[in-house]
Amino acid sequence: MKDISLKTDPGVFIFKVGAVIIHDGKVLMVKTDGFPYYYTVGGRVEFGETSEDAVLREVFEETNVVFKIDRLAFIHENFFIADFMDNTYCHEIALYYIMKPSCDLGKVLCNSTGFHGEKESLHWLPLDKLSDYPIFPEFYRTELQNINKEVVHFITKDGTTTRVV
Repeated sequence: MKDISLKTDPGVFIFKVGAVIIHDGKVLMVKTDGFPYYYTVGGRVEFGETSEDAVLREVFEETNVVFKIDRLAFIHENFFIADFMDNTYCHEIALYYIMKPSCDLGKVLCNSTGFHGEKESLHWLPLDKLSDYPIFPEFYRTELQNINKEVVHFITKDGTTTRVV
């Protein structure tokens, strides 16, 4: 299959999924060597794949643990310049799902690499100290403290994130 990343004249459109994995007051995040921030477990949806199948696949690929989907929590429309893609303008839509493990989380292992093949590592970041870390998406800092029952929509443009209710 092929990742859903469409190149256009002005830039690239990306469709991706992310996993909200919370355990013992911590959220599981990924860090890539050379990147300045932590980001969610997840990745790009492949052509012909549902977002649910994509998040299940990505989570297993990155953690070596089978998770189940609890529910969709966040939709994020993100417009940004990707320095890791030669300063390409990107229009990204990401769906973030709350995930539940099907086994002991002591078996979580990182088996993936970053965009350019860099080594990735998994980190449990304390929810009450997320403001101490450079994380993406930034709305995790506030939204993971008390996750709503309904899906919350965010738009990030020109470096500013707006919560759309």
